[in-house]
Amino acid sequence: MSEVYALITITSRTKLPEFLSVYDEKNMPVGFISLGYGTAKDEMLDMLGLDRSEKAVGLGLVTGEIWKETKRYLKKKMYIDMPDTGISFIIPLSSIGGKRELAFLISGQNYRKGEESVMKETTMELLVVVSNQGHNDLVMDAAREAGAYGGTVIHARGTGMNQAELFFGVSLASEKDMTFIVTKKSQRNAIMSAIMKKAGMDTPAQSIVFSLPVTDAAGLNMGDDADE
Repeated sequence: MSEVYALITITSRTKLPEFLSVYDEKNMPVGFISLGYGTAKDEMLDMLGLDRSEKAVGLGLVTGEIWKETKRYLKKKMYIDMPDTGISFIIPLSSIGGKRELAFLISGQNYRKGEESVMKETTMELLVVVSNQGHNDLVMDAAREAGAYGGTVIHARGTGMNQAELFFGVSLASEKDMTFIVTKKSQRNAIMSAIMKKAGMDTPAQSIVFSLPVTDAAGLNMGDDADE
């Protein structure tokens, strides 16, 4: 995998439509949206007479070329460098489970696979599994059988599901579960293959899975000796 990134956008819920409009204009769809809150402490908000800020988190995939263009556009049109506007950032992908899934996730963006050069030395991976809501058991059963220790699930909403029929020949539900699984890099392919086989597009879960490199972590017991 080369020059494909996970694009994460965090902004207020009221500003999210503006960001989505920019991304759509640049042919860079944001595939999944989840809602959250700011982390300011309640006592500080009370002191300032403010309400807890409601946030939206968008996740999509983007090629490096498209991201460079979009970044300039965000600065000029969205004034993203101004306080309280939002933040967008990218994380390099290390793999995606399936060619159809890749085509769906970067629909409309030109991509040519090159040498995998980003973070070759990482030893752990974050697997991100996007599945139909309510079918996470299928995902985790497959992952555990392939050696995964566990995962974390959040709920999200898909925004480009109407294009799925072009790539998969089926319609996809918009309500999604996103499962995050941290694993050893040596186990990545086996776990991804198991998820694709037992919880993939031909199952009720209709899962898509991709992975991100993890440079370091603490609090994970994966059977290795502790650091000196």
